[in-house]
Amino acid sequence: MLCRLLAALCLAAPAGAAGAAECRSVAQDGVDFTVCEADPARDELRLFLNDAQGRPWAHFSRIEEALRGEGRRLVFAMNAGMYHEDRAPVGLYVEDGTERMRLVTSAGPGNFGLLPNGVFCLGEGRARVIETGRFAEEAPPCRHATQSGPMLVIDGALHPRFLVDSTSRFIRNGVGTTAEGDRVVFAISEQPVTFHEFGRLFRDGLGLPQALYLDGSVSRLHAPALGRSDFGRAMGPVVGVVADGG
Repeated sequence: MLCRLLAALCLAAPAGAAGAAECRSVAQDGVDFTVCEADPARDELRLFLNDAQGRPWAHFSRIEEALRGEGRRLVFAMNAGMYHEDRAPVGLYVEDGTERMRLVTSAGPGNFGLLPNGVFCLGEGRARVIETGRFAEEAPPCRHATQSGPMLVIDGALHPRFLVDSTSRFIRNGVGTTAEGDRVVFAISEQPVTFHEFGRLFRDGLGLPQALYLDGSVSRLHAPALGRSDFGRAMGPVVGVVADGG
């Protein structure tokens, strides 16, 4: 709770060593959010799942400790998709060009299976959110990729099954991109929100035509510039911006 209060009160200083990456507080329709933006052409965006011994990283602190030993640091990071009890990804997961889990195209239970869902793909100087069916057809090259769902915004439209009057509210986090992949914004709500409210943040507040839900029960943010590093249950996939200066 203290971390969330700090985030609501503080604005991030630019992370100069990491290009354009920064976090800030925004409000949309009376709800507070923290958003972290990166430049895919300048910032080193990557995914984390397991350490060199094959153990899940599980917590931001373990990733930070490992990077510190290399003289590096996390500019910001957040959980990056749904996972099983053993922390294995539910859907497609690619790290450093190696596919660890295949693409799942079928509908299923839970939020992940609420089609259409999508893939967050990090390519050469680009970061794109792509609907899963389109991803399967295009087969774009991804150095890092994580599948999650549902899509929040698809080609500028909210997911067709989102309800304006929904009573399902959670702290939620997600990621949105431009169609070209030259802008990427991660967001986490500071109060429980509906899918409809969260989708409107990306579409209306941030002006992004593609956005993907990452989670709503394990939503956490690591943002040192805000004096914030959320803790709790062990995580599966994590996405972050890495820079020199451990």
